[in-house]
Amino acid sequence: MEAKKQLKLGLFLAGTGHHVASWRHPKAQEDGAMNLAYLKSIAQKAEQGKLDLIFLADSLSVTAKSHPNILSRYEPFTLLSILAEATEKIGLAATGSTTYSEPFHLARQFSSLDHVSGGRAGWNVVTSSIAAAALNFSKQEHMEHGLRYERAEEFFEVVKKLWDSWEDDALVRDKESGQFIDEAKLHTIDHKGRFFEVKGPLNIERSPQGHPVIIQAGSSESGRNLAARISEVIFTAQDNLEDAKLFYDDVKKRVRGFGRDENQVLIMPGIFPVLGKTEQQAQQLYDELQDLIPKEEGLGVLSAYLGGIDLTQYPLDAKFTELDFPESDSVKSRYDLIMKMAEKGQMTLEQVYKSIAGTRGHHLFIGTPAQLADKMEQWLNEGGCDGFNVMPPLLPDGLDLFVEEVIPLLQQRGLFRKQYDSDTLRGHLGLERPGNQFSETKE
Repeated sequence: MEAKKQLKLGLFLAGTGHHVASWRHPKAQEDGAMNLAYLKSIAQKAEQGKLDLIFLADSLSVTAKSHPNILSRYEPFTLLSILAEATEKIGLAATGSTTYSEPFHLARQFSSLDHVSGGRAGWNVVTSSIAAAALNFSKQEHMEHGLRYERAEEFFEVVKKLWDSWEDDALVRDKESGQFIDEAKLHTIDHKGRFFEVKGPLNIERSPQGHPVIIQAGSSESGRNLAARISEVIFTAQDNLEDAKLFYDDVKKRVRGFGRDENQVLIMPGIFPVLGKTEQQAQQLYDELQDLIPKEEGLGVLSAYLGGIDLTQYPLDAKFTELDFPESDSVKSRYDLIMKMAEKGQMTLEQVYKSIAGTRGHHLFIGTPAQLADKMEQWLNEGGCDGFNVMPPLLPDGLDLFVEEVIPLLQQRGLFRKQYDSDTLRGHLGLERPGNQFSETKE
């Protein structure tokens, strides 16, 4: 009998939880984004649940109206290095921008994290959607959407060359002969392209996984193509199963079009699970969180997806789709999702900002652990996903309930592991260790 397909599960770690008003809840650790003891405990709880990975998002620009979890938070490599010491098995992934970084720096940082963690690192490749980030990097204008993706493709090409600039057995370290390195297995890359000129080699040896797991989260046309060409894990925002299946089929088709094995590319939509012992408890928690959203903050979160437009000029009871404002080039896929959601539900501006401020366009689930297990199984079996990036609205309670009650149900159904059977993130996810382009060239 064919074994059941297994869910892949990540924890999208965000301070007090993903709901924009989570910090105001009585059960929240209000300084959660900066409290190291608390963050270690969250990571350890996720590892207790045998989750595949912890994921940290990042941004390079904030304002006073930014999500409270974003306003003040640790630089990802610093935090994940600390969490690597606090855990043993769980994967550790972070965002790294291809628009406001240099390939050599990011290649070195992610390789170092892979070494420090014993092969548990992942890189979420982003092009940076927030236009204001340009002003923090001595630029007056944000790079245009299509150009950002062209740069990202070349950026990734350079990073991968740098990771491969060391063959696995390049270091000899023979005390008798005095040979420290086999020079034939250390390579310059001599890259000269449109955006970058990099000689190499990288100044750190090849990492335990060959290179960190590659993650991508773009859902626009350019984002889907980049994800299909380079990604091993794809994060996406899909608020219903029908759209999730369409996205899944489209991206897997693109993966095959690039000559890649579709089973080596995992699609993990975000899910925003509001859990309770009963449906009534879950709904009560959601209502509590929604009531805690300050109007200005909710409008600010929505504004970020609409290119920064001032939404306070519009009446809250106006039909959202009838408002006259320009399409955003910042987060185009999220803009389209918001418009589709608003049109389908004939929503007002107030209804939209409350919905987006809460879930940011990800699938909202309100119910019991058993009902969530049912939904996850349905999405997996009907071709909507390979797993989920779990986004608890309130931490630590949301993660505790997920680990203690949802995970056992998934295990009982044969949909999720009971123990880790690997020490690396690639092993958890069933991803192959990548070859080395320079050693393969010599064969």
